[in-house]
Amino acid sequence: MDTPVAIPKASSDPLPELDSFLEPFAPLFRRLQSRQSLERYITGLLTDLSRKNCDTIAAAVAGTSTERLQHLLTDAEWDPGELDTARVRSLSRRSPKGGILVLDDTSFPKQGKSSVGVARQYCGELGKRANCQAVVSAEYVADEPRNSSPVHWPVCGRLYLPEEEWARDRERRKSAHVPQELSFATKPQLAIDLVDHASEWEVPFATVAADSGYGKNPAFLGALEERELPYVCGVERTFGVRLPEEVAAAEAAGAPAYQGLGQPPKARPAPLYTAEEVIGAVPEEDWEVVSWREGAKGTLGKEMVAVRAHRGTGSERHSVEHERVQTGPEGWLIGERPLPGHAGEPKYYFAMMAADTTLPRLGELAHSRWAIEQFYEDAKGECGLSDFQGRRWDGLHRHLALSMLAYSFLMAQSSAVDTEPSGEEGFSPLNGAQTDDAPGDPPAGA
Repeated sequence: MDTPVAIPKASSDPLPELDSFLEPFAPLFRRLQSRQSLERYITGLLTDLSRKNCDTIAAAVAGTSTERLQHLLTDAEWDPGELDTARVRSLSRRSPKGGILVLDDTSFPKQGKSSVGVARQYCGELGKRANCQAVVSAEYVADEPRNSSPVHWPVCGRLYLPEEEWARDRERRKSAHVPQELSFATKPQLAIDLVDHASEWEVPFATVAADSGYGKNPAFLGALEERELPYVCGVERTFGVRLPEEVAAAEAAGAPAYQGLGQPPKARPAPLYTAEEVIGAVPEEDWEVVSWREGAKGTLGKEMVAVRAHRGTGSERHSVEHERVQTGPEGWLIGERPLPGHAGEPKYYFAMMAADTTLPRLGELAHSRWAIEQFYEDAKGECGLSDFQGRRWDGLHRHLALSMLAYSFLMAQSSAVDTEPSGEEGFSPLNGAQTDDAPGDPPAGA
């Protein structure tokens, strides 16, 4: 009979670099056992395991147990929001100013239906509708668009609660410990909350970037404009815009003269066009080849064009006072298509940027979102981001905070960042030179 093979466990002694990194966060955990479990859990998240949950970590890491790790995620006295705050403020002090805040969401496929937020919805990881959890998050990215390994780290994440299946179901909310004061919020609304958190925590960003899932939402774009934040967002081909000269003409014309019969006529908005229509009317000679950085297969580039436009909703059949009619400030409508001889679909973006912004700069910002996609890929593979197996709201958000802490440790190590304030601005370069890591590779040094 074969003798079972014992799997060697990771040492009970903390990794010195990790121990030093976690030291400033220790006061957030009131009990010594919780502090020890913090270090053991993060060590487990950084261990080479196919799945990273309390059971697998306890089996692979010495000096802890499944019960202790579960206690850390459910009953221990600490607040994941406070941990996010402390981590983000620390990283913000060491990150280059004028960065980009990238907003996006990711999904965690789940088999059962009891875990908080699980519902049949679009799952990006599977590319179809399936049972999954969806988490909206924000990522800080240094504004170094031509660097294939810019400094970037997660700000925080929030679970999306589907309205019918969860937000309105009192029993399911109660069983999953969803806070009573929490009401339904769309993904764009959650993203704006994360923008406000980033501002409150003094994340050094100057521009916001998001995909068309957010760019198609007028309320989301309006909220960014209210906060006077420049942005570049993907939009759909049906995205509505108005041309500046026609907006000015409509405003100058005002309401038609009153003829003395019925209600006085009201001013009408300028004509509304789709992004596809406006970009399709641009002369061929206005298109330019724009490149932004080196990828795994060479320089990344597309043909692009940009025209000044106002984002808009509602047709000229309604008055400017109608609730469906919106005409936003003047920005840039950007069109993109594959280079000659390459396959691919056209894409569209809308940017609230200054009128003197160059097309190459618009192209760089439009393609800055890859860093958050790399975070999702690496954090799921390296830090167990999607491996939480509990059912509770608080447990999931504690796991998210700890996974992001583990990822931040990897980024701090790869960027040669001191864990103590140095008084110097910004991260150190990666060993003094740009790395050759391709997008989607693990962080350098991880």
